Amino acid sequence: MNRSGIKHSQPYQAHDVKLFSGEQSKYLAEKIAKYYGQELGKLTLHRFSDGEMQPVIEESVRGAFVFFIQSTFGSSDNLMELLLSIDAAKRASAGYITAVIPYYGYARQDRKDKPRVPISAKLVADLLMASGVDRIVTMDLHADQIQGFFDFPVDHLMSEAIFIPWCKTQPLENVVFASPDVGGVKRARSYAKYFQRDLVICDKYRERANQVAGITVIGDVEGKDVILIDDLVDTAGTLCKAADELLKKGANSVRAICTHPVLSGPAYERIAASNLTQLIVTDTIPLKRDQPKDKILVLSIAELFAEAIQVTHSFQSISDLFQRHK
Repeated sequence: MNRSGIKHSQPYQAHDVKLFSGEQSKYLAEKIAKYYGQELGKLTLHRFSDGEMQPVIEESVRGAFVFFIQSTFGSSDNLMELLLSIDAAKRASAGYITAVIPYYGYARQDRKDKPRVPISAKLVADLLMASGVDRIVTMDLHADQIQGFFDFPVDHLMSEAIFIPWCKTQPLENVVFASPDVGGVKRARSYAKYFQRDLVICDKYRERANQVAGITVIGDVEGKDVILIDDLVDTAGTLCKAADELLKKGANSVRAICTHPVLSGPAYERIAASNLTQLIVTDTIPLKRDQPKDKILVLSIAELFAEAIQVTHSFQSISDLFQRHK
């Protein structure tokens, strides 16, 4: 009982942690919560007949550390649901709000590369800041500089912590690492440097979005097993054409590592019919149930994000998570 005479059965403490999930990310959030050691909080998403959403937090979050787990893939409803949930928590007096966004949508539009186009990644950052979030935890942004679009901390996890341990289980005597385009050279070079292997570049050019006109292979792949490295795979046109060109240049096999399996349009059919031996992805985005997945291997990022939530809550250094595979 406090000085005002009001009795509190179990008052909240500032260190309490609440994990919530967006509607389309529960498949991942449940795994993260399991690794973290607690159940997801109660959040109900109501929809009006016209599709308008109203997330309702069904338990007290006053003074708590609140984590909303939601990838902003596919429909913009995922982003809107996240923004509304953050606003609800802020208005319910949450102590500290973190948005856990394994896949940060609209990140490909990170600069003005031609007249009269938006910088969508910056707009999404502005919307998140306006919603009242205090921190972002994400993975493999399409461009590192997107972190600078925010005026608060952004923990940018790298999928190397997931993929490099997998690579170590593979026979690497004959492997070279390749970037499917010039923009991804830094990412592929990191793998090549770690395993002390050669780097190959596939220089592509497009006639329009999602349509690759041609690819030039820069580097020696004769008799090699090639692993392509990219942050996401959308229609899979680039990966499939790159695999064709690498095999024409004498490669023994071609695999691809891509963090975010966007896999839109004809992607599944292309991969199934392609010369790719295997596509290795994470579960930042769920695979579609009714599509061919024989060539696709999914590695989970749940444990890594559970660890990130733990160190964020305890205000410890997150840098160890970048080095845990070394």
